Amino acid sequence: MNRFTTERLAALREVMRRENLDAFIIPSTDPHNGEYVPPRWEARKWLTGFDGSAGTAVVTADEAALWTDSRYFLAAAEQLEGTGIVLMKDGMPDTPDICKWLGMKLSALRNPAVGLDGTVNTAATVKTIADRLRAEGGITLRTNIDPFERIWRDRPQVPQGKVWIHPVEYAGETCMSKLGRIRTRLSEMHVGGMLVSALDDIAWTLNLRGNDVHCNPVFVSYLLIERERGTIYINKVKLTADVEAYLSEQGIDVEDYDMVSEGLRRYEGYNILIDENATSHALYSAVRCVKANVPSPVPYMKAVKNAAEIEGFRRVMVRDGVAMVRFLSRLLLSVREGGQTELSVSHSLETLRSEQDDFRGISFDTISAYGEHGAVVHYEPTADTDLPLRPEGLLLIDSGAQYADGTTDITRTVALGDVTDEERRVYTLVLKGHIRLQMLKFPRGASGTQLDAVARCALWSEGMNFMHGTGHGVGSYLCVHEGPHQIRMEWKPAPIVEGMTVTDEPGMYLAGRFGVRIENMLLAVPYVQTEFGSFLRFETLTLCPIDTAPVVTEMLSADERAWLNGYHKTVYDKLSPLLDDNERAWLKDATAAI
Repeated sequence: MNRFTTERLAALREVMRRENLDAFIIPSTDPHNGEYVPPRWEARKWLTGFDGSAGTAVVTADEAALWTDSRYFLAAAEQLEGTGIVLMKDGMPDTPDICKWLGMKLSALRNPAVGLDGTVNTAATVKTIADRLRAEGGITLRTNIDPFERIWRDRPQVPQGKVWIHPVEYAGETCMSKLGRIRTRLSEMHVGGMLVSALDDIAWTLNLRGNDVHCNPVFVSYLLIERERGTIYINKVKLTADVEAYLSEQGIDVEDYDMVSEGLRRYEGYNILIDENATSHALYSAVRCVKANVPSPVPYMKAVKNAAEIEGFRRVMVRDGVAMVRFLSRLLLSVREGGQTELSVSHSLETLRSEQDDFRGISFDTISAYGEHGAVVHYEPTADTDLPLRPEGLLLIDSGAQYADGTTDITRTVALGDVTDEERRVYTLVLKGHIRLQMLKFPRGASGTQLDAVARCALWSEGMNFMHGTGHGVGSYLCVHEGPHQIRMEWKPAPIVEGMTVTDEPGMYLAGRFGVRIENMLLAVPYVQTEFGSFLRFETLTLCPIDTAPVVTEMLSADERAWLNGYHKTVYDKLSPLLDDNERAWLKDATAAI
């Protein structure tokens, strides 16, 4: 058993005993329902040792389990080994959900009670769990306790990093204009105000940025928007004099972060937009007026990029492409010379990106996965797992950067030398799906679910499938994962319209052998207007060669080869003037027609 996990589970169980709780549920989220959270709210990671971005732990008096999705099955199994915590493969037919599992485990108890922290679970989540637990044998749910305040002795504080102004030349629209559009939409919905909890929504609305979340330029706060004024709830130490003056000019008052519940209780409007799917149970419960329980208009506004943001993306793709080409052009030689590992090449790529203008950091921790590690969808090398690279097999590199004028996300799978026939076939099937999606023409307003099958058909025809989404939105110097639109098998009704960015990243993962993923960022743009309506296509934003060494050319159709050759010509034309002679010669070979 892992000593630290054992001690922490024992401490949690002692709090449960004192509070008369028979189980406790620990999610991955924070008070802002974020995917990536500040260290203060990484309680599940601290308790279990599992560091994936998605997962929920449940602890009873004598058992513990962790639910996570298919992206993390392999990684979670490794990290939970020796902890006594059982991995529950969420979404698999033989895996009970959390409430069903608790119903079975607590069935012999009289008046069982389960706890969770109402400040880090959404109102909708709490309602669903409470109803389900009641149906599973009258189990009571309590939401008024955070046991980690008692047992996590060196728990990090709420981040205190400074906030800065994001220039309108990059934002493309003033804060006042955005607030005006939001208020117009609220008026159309007959709502007097709204609470914004999502950190990227707040940063986008106010044209401010921060560094409170690893790899995501956001800051911990809440924003209350009313008809005439607004209030930001934030620890004031985070605000410089310039930012305070800027907020005053935008009609935004400043209150302490911990006063948001009181601010909601004092809210004088007749009603307020507060989405139970995006707002913590604690804050949702603090509202005393009529609740308009509907989605916020901000994510959709943010997802549709304006002209300045689009041009920013195009600029950063050139700079990011130069860094990628410099990295790839040196990779094979350095591997043949020896001494390279998953971590060393990851650091080399970050260094090359840092040399580009307006670099602000990486947009997520780099996935540098060699050989069998490539089959772990979200594998991140550590000192303990770092594999040496050999001049054979496949290396999967999924990486990205934050620049002042845009965010990047790219995956390339590279043959480091000889590859097997199986690796070549799987690589080519993934490439076919990657290309077919970028070639697609589709009606304006189609959802990503309707597009998803195009990227999977080649794999499906071989009885293969990948269990993660095919694509997600990307922020403009914001979070690398952005909604509401997605391209995935599960039904996501959000429409795709012109101006939205989205990734195209099909993959295939063979446990214990290798993994393949190829990813570009795309922009939805107009295609044609006909009597049947408006149709869109995708403009490929990413500029970086796709490795053709593993490609089984005869498996590509004529139009797929034409697309790949055309894409590579564009990559060469745009990047070659910015490279030295050796890099340019490498790029010419890498983009040669097949």
